[in-house]
Amino acid sequence: MDRSQVKLEEAHHRLLRVRSLDELVIVLRETARQIAGSDGIAVVLRDGAFCRYVAEDAVGPLWRGQRFPLEACISGWAMLNRQPAVVPDIERDPRVPAWAYKAASMRSLVMVPIGAPVPVAALGSYWCTFVEPDPDTVQRLQALADMATAALTRLHFAVA
Repeated sequence: MDRSQVKLEEAHHRLLRVRSLDELVIVLRETARQIAGSDGIAVVLRDGAFCRYVAEDAVGPLWRGQRFPLEACISGWAMLNRQPAVVPDIERDPRVPAWAYKAASMRSLVMVPIGAPVPVAALGSYWCTFVEPDPDTVQRLQALADMATAALTRLHFAVA
């Protein structure tokens, strides 16, 4: 089993024990960058018609604490379309607001939705160089997002 699979397995066990959204976000933040080999990650929550960036682990600040309309950001696109967004070149993809990335050093990204049947969050992985994310990387990120979906479902029923 390679390092990424070990990290996914560890995340799975940790997500089975989370008792709050904050704990879930911590597991995502601590795992995603390692399994993707990326330079940064972001955890984004759906907040009505907006996306709220709640956590990040990156080489520099991204958008933690900021909100954007769902239709105006790639995390919103992933949630609204219920599928991963793979973006090898941020500047050339019309789904990405290039202005938001001007100050960031990010050039490529993958954004995967979290939640089913309706996504309520997204997990983004960013690279500072132009990268064509391979299907295995996207699959690992989506697997982590699916584990987070199960944890969110469990948390929701524990509160209800």
